[in-house]
Amino acid sequence: MTGGSGEPGATGGAGRDEDAVARFVERFAAEMTEAGMQRMAARVFASLLAADDGSMTSAELGEQLRISPAAVSGAVNYLSRVRMVGRERDPGSRRDRYRLHDEIWYATFADRDQVLTRWERTLREGARSLGQDTPAGARLVETAEFFEFMQAELVGVLDRWRESRRTSG
Repeated sequence: MTGGSGEPGATGGAGRDEDAVARFVERFAAEMTEAGMQRMAARVFASLLAADDGSMTSAELGEQLRISPAAVSGAVNYLSRVRMVGRERDPGSRRDRYRLHDEIWYATFADRDQVLTRWERTLREGARSLGQDTPAGARLVETAEFFEFMQAELVGVLDRWRESRRTSG
């Protein structure tokens, strides 16, 4: 990702237009931020997604995104906590390299399955506490049923994805 001359239309490694890459990174990061991800984490994630090998050092991320080492660190810590990015040692160096996990989207949505289970359980407990026949209790029951449905559908979608990858690979 790095290696461009910084001039408009400059290309870095693999003949890429670094300006086009930067526009993609900012656009995709804006979409992820709109969906609720922290802004800096979204920018770092989009940069890693656009890197050919899915990894960059802190210095590379800082240079590309024009952000401080502290901003990189905060973003990477967040992405590590939500299991979207891993940290590894750069071979022959003391520098860390941040890498997207394999099958990042599959793993992310599989983790959401666990979140839906916890939300559903909490909503059902809440409905019992409030009384399922009250308006608030009924709303919690309906929400729990929605999450139960989504969870069942998500499991099926993930299974179909795995099967499609197995048969196409």
